[in-house]
Amino acid sequence: MEFPINFHLGGIEIPSHLIFYLLAFFLGFKYYIYLRNKKGDFIVEDQRWVLIIGAMIGALFGSKLLAALESPELFFDPPSFLFYLQGQTIVGGLLGGVIGVELAKKIVGEKRSTGDLFTFPLIFGIIIGRIGCFLTGVSDRTIGVASSLPWAFDQGDGIARHPTSLYEIIFLVCLFFILKKLEQKNLKNGMIFKIFIFSYVLFRFIIEFIKPIVPILLGLSAIQITCLIGIFYFGIQIIYTIKNGKK
Repeated sequence: MEFPINFHLGGIEIPSHLIFYLLAFFLGFKYYIYLRNKKGDFIVEDQRWVLIIGAMIGALFGSKLLAALESPELFFDPPSFLFYLQGQTIVGGLLGGVIGVELAKKIVGEKRSTGDLFTFPLIFGIIIGRIGCFLTGVSDRTIGVASSLPWAFDQGDGIARHPTSLYEIIFLVCLFFILKKLEQKNLKNGMIFKIFIFSYVLFRFIIEFIKPIVPILLGLSAIQITCLIGIFYFGIQIIYTIKNGKK
């Protein structure tokens, strides 16, 4: 297997990352619509679209900002403004989306937790997107460090590395089924989403240690620092929800 693995249409080469990136958005949204029609939704249609738009704007901003911060020397002295528009990070997108939704909820006056319905479509979309990351190989910059483990392999630069994209896919598949089981226990409103975000940022904080990161503070990367903020915030949210027992 030689990386990157791209697709060809006639004489045109289409990057696998682009294909799976678009598939992640399309299939994730279709899954969301399916769940909304199946389970119903307490948010009225107009308000729901305000929340979705808020999530999209927040996710875009958070994703781009954190991606830029991953290269701190360029963040403060960029070659051009276009630097801030390049790249994206899932952690930044998720947490930025959460902030965007919370701001949108204040606009429409909604105080209830609204994330549960998005949880499984988000997991599904990230899994699809990570397939594209894996097929892209080292140029995607989501690869692991060199490793001598039996399952490490060359992802396009002649070095056997941790297949971190595959690790994440396996983690997310397991998390998907665990949360499906928890969903049957009639947890408090919003709890499934909080557990998902908490679990994901905890996983990302740990797995970044086997990636070629650029540390910016205390040996941690921008993504890891952001993950710590997410772990702290959603950990408190989960404890608060359990103690107060609010729907």
